[in-house]
Amino acid sequence: MAFLVEITPIAEAQIEQAYQWYRERNPEFANRWFRSLMNAIATLQEKPHRCVLALEHEIFPEAVRQLLHGKAKNVYRVLFTIRETTVYILYVRHASQAPLTTDDLES
Repeated sequence: MAFLVEITPIAEAQIEQAYQWYRERNPEFANRWFRSLMNAIATLQEKPHRCVLALEHEIFPEAVRQLLHGKAKNVYRVLFTIRETTVYILYVRHASQAPLTTDDLES
């Protein structure tokens, strides 16, 4: 079964922010990183349940899973939920960022 993948505006903004940060420092890497991230997100069309629950899954009203992308210092956590046949990308956060809290969700 193929799932539709939708990226929320918050996640889009986070991806754009990370891309711009990398682009200022290394444009070639930024482009590779972006393509690789989008390809990783696209894999959620098939078997999104393979991903583990996110660290902060308990603060959400529904199950939130995470897909890890990258290596070494550049690992990102793609936080998503599955509703029927759609995967919603909620947040894209660098692994060094603290887990989300309920305060983060209210702002």
